Amino acid sequence: MDEEKGALVQSLIDTVNGIASISDYTCTVKKQYGNLARRLKLLTPMFEEIRESKEAIDEEAMKALVSLKESLRFALELLTFGSEGSKIYMVLEREQVMKRYHEVTARLEQALSGLSYEKLDISDEVKEQVELVLAQFKRAKGRVDVPDVELYEDLLSLYNKSNEAATDPAVLKRLAERLQLMGIDDLTQESLALHEMVAATGGDPGKSIETMSMLLKKIKDFVQTENPNMDAPPREKNLPPCGRGLASTDGNHKVPLIPDDFRCPISLELMKDPVIVSTGQTYERSCVEKWFEAGHSTCPKTQQTLSSTALTPNYVLRSLIAQWCEANGIEPPKRPSSSQPSKAASSCSAAERTKIETLLLKLTSGNPEDQRSAAVEIRLLAKRNADNRVAIAEAGAIPLLVGLLSTADSRVQEHAVTALLNLSICEDNKGSIISSGAVPGIVHVLKKGSMEARENAAATLFSLSVVDENKVTIGASGAIPPLVTLLSEGTQRGKKDAATALFNLCIYQGNKGKAVRAGVVPTLMRLLTEPGGGMVDESLAILAILASHTEGKAAIGAAEAVPVLVEVIGNGSPRNRENAAAVLVHLCTGDQKYLADAQELGVTGPLVDLAQNGTDRGKRKATQLLERMSRFIEQRKQAQVQGQGQSPPRPQIQQSRPPTAANAVDS
Repeated sequence: MDEEKGALVQSLIDTVNGIASISDYTCTVKKQYGNLARRLKLLTPMFEEIRESKEAIDEEAMKALVSLKESLRFALELLTFGSEGSKIYMVLEREQVMKRYHEVTARLEQALSGLSYEKLDISDEVKEQVELVLAQFKRAKGRVDVPDVELYEDLLSLYNKSNEAATDPAVLKRLAERLQLMGIDDLTQESLALHEMVAATGGDPGKSIETMSMLLKKIKDFVQTENPNMDAPPREKNLPPCGRGLASTDGNHKVPLIPDDFRCPISLELMKDPVIVSTGQTYERSCVEKWFEAGHSTCPKTQQTLSSTALTPNYVLRSLIAQWCEANGIEPPKRPSSSQPSKAASSCSAAERTKIETLLLKLTSGNPEDQRSAAVEIRLLAKRNADNRVAIAEAGAIPLLVGLLSTADSRVQEHAVTALLNLSICEDNKGSIISSGAVPGIVHVLKKGSMEARENAAATLFSLSVVDENKVTIGASGAIPPLVTLLSEGTQRGKKDAATALFNLCIYQGNKGKAVRAGVVPTLMRLLTEPGGGMVDESLAILAILASHTEGKAAIGAAEAVPVLVEVIGNGSPRNRENAAAVLVHLCTGDQKYLADAQELGVTGPLVDLAQNGTDRGKRKATQLLERMSRFIEQRKQAQVQGQGQSPPRPQIQQSRPPTAANAVDS
């Protein structure tokens, strides 16, 4: 009995210590969860006195303590949820969250009421403290705090909007501030927590994940636009070995400093393949795998014991790193081709695996109706969770789905390509999809499929092109021309899918010429000037990476882009002003015609403002343009002085040839 008592009391103390170790709670439940934790920490002296007592505890008291132990365990789970869970989920599902909170507090009250203090050897002082805690629980029972109605309504309005709907920036600003999603760490943690929690609800989380993720992306895009330097390092550091030799596109500009968030905490180098461990920390995959191979089962940074050694690809951070590299003229880091990510183990039940095998038999039946119904179910299963994606691929579904991409049945074709899109979310499946020869079939659907199938084919190509070597494969497959066509004639969602795919593919230098020759520049210029088109951000981002290519620069010049670029530099968002200035820098290199045009259109004032208040890259580009403009004006003055006594010289702008593509290439 003494051993049993000691183990039980120690477990109670450990649980309360676990509660005490939680440093903070999500803003939406901060008050309630903070009060609960504070009350429970007051129970520690009672447990310590029981542990130190030499008195035996009878069976009834032991049962009461066991009941309290279970209640505290539920409280620890709840409070951990309140600290690490998704903020968006907790606002939208507030009723469910608070219902769970009241259930736990009622259980704690009942367990404390069942304690017989006479049978426990505790002091009067401690007894009074525990009775105070119990009284607080009783007073709090049934009390309903007024919810944050404005926060809920803002989030709900955004949740119920489609991807295409414009969102009031004021609403996004309020949400980002109230949810405390203002930094890269907050956004990354929210992304991870959202997927884990919604998937754990027990229902089909597919639609919820899709909509909430879209909502989070809108907030993230707004925060990055408003705070373009949020990923800037708090202090300067020297470049790690992997950064040496990475050249900037600016000839006289030093290689920029790598933000701390982009460095692996183990190697301190720029991450190529960032992955998340179970504690939420991100590491370079190869580094943390070596850590595990050395026999460690803890998080290298926090030293917490890991609940699992599974690694989750951090797509958000990888995308941010690629964008930062592109913005700073640095070749994005390539993931090692020899890297073999640890295969994720599926925890699907035997019944689920049997169901998947049955669906695969239908895919091979040759019966169009069976194939269609099976493709639909696999598409939905693959959308639902990571375990399903692993199990479906392990069962051999990918080659069968690839075979259906060329079927004459448009619905089967649509479900097959969408199933591949959902499967491609799993890192391990990307290589399997490529090696199964899927790209030509996906391109076929992109050209010939229904509009929804074409959109999902574009999204699949974007997902696969996250792996650097796949950019080459996809670009060589003929995918870029139909992507440009979709960018031109698709729905709003289709245009965005095509734009993200094209942006990712054009990070690879060899694909830029293909995109230009496919006519992407005139399409981008049209989207850029379309009233209410909603494609300004995407169009400028793609133009900014094409402008560094000879053919891209010529095509942008021929499209008479300068007036539009000047307008954006004057009135655009911080990120768009930066990209517009970057395009103009490339246009003006070697051709003063564009410099003169921009000056006449009044670009000097906006450039001065950008040089003072823009993003870091925007400031650099504006400064370069102002310096070139100053030299250009000086040269004109000298030409006028030299021409005194002769007929007035014609301005240099009138002597230049029209900005044809051939002219721009020659320059």
